Amino acid sequence: MRGLLVGRFQPFHRGHLFVVQQIRSLRPEEPLILGLGSAQASYTWENPFTAGERTEMIARALDEAGLRAVTTVPIVDIDRHALWVAHVESLLPPFDRVYTNNPLTRLLFERARYTVESPPLFERERFEGARIRQRMAAGEEWSDLVPPATAAYLESIQAAHRLRQLARPASPRSRP
Repeated sequence: MRGLLVGRFQPFHRGHLFVVQQIRSLRPEEPLILGLGSAQASYTWENPFTAGERTEMIARALDEAGLRAVTTVPIVDIDRHALWVAHVESLLPPFDRVYTNNPLTRLLFERARYTVESPPLFERERFEGARIRQRMAAGEEWSDLVPPATAAYLESIQAAHRLRQLARPASPRSRP
């Protein structure tokens, strides 16, 4: 059938790409859905990129890597764990396998009787979204931590500038 990998992908980095490549190599015939968690959130430190921007950076990176049969679908948070799996099911085409290393995601999908697998992590201490965002905001080198197509896209949307702005303390006048 299909597999599901849920993540925020803020940004989509080489660790994410490694996981997708591993899943596709283990089950090349199985289409894969990337569920974009917290799709409603953007322009915050934790979630600086919109669902559309994340979809674009992922599509470019997967195309560059020659990965096919991967679909991205935004998943808006509902903040009700007991209903979350049903919410995800309502948004996605049918799937029967979930890939996650998140303990809560594992628990919720196992409780709903899905097969849940933990994909191997790739240099987790190096490829971590918060660390990449910090490097971008600090003006440090970050582009080697994401696929080249993702780096080019992030440059085109001035992502480092956005993160520098988001990292600054907000003044009372700058709050919406």
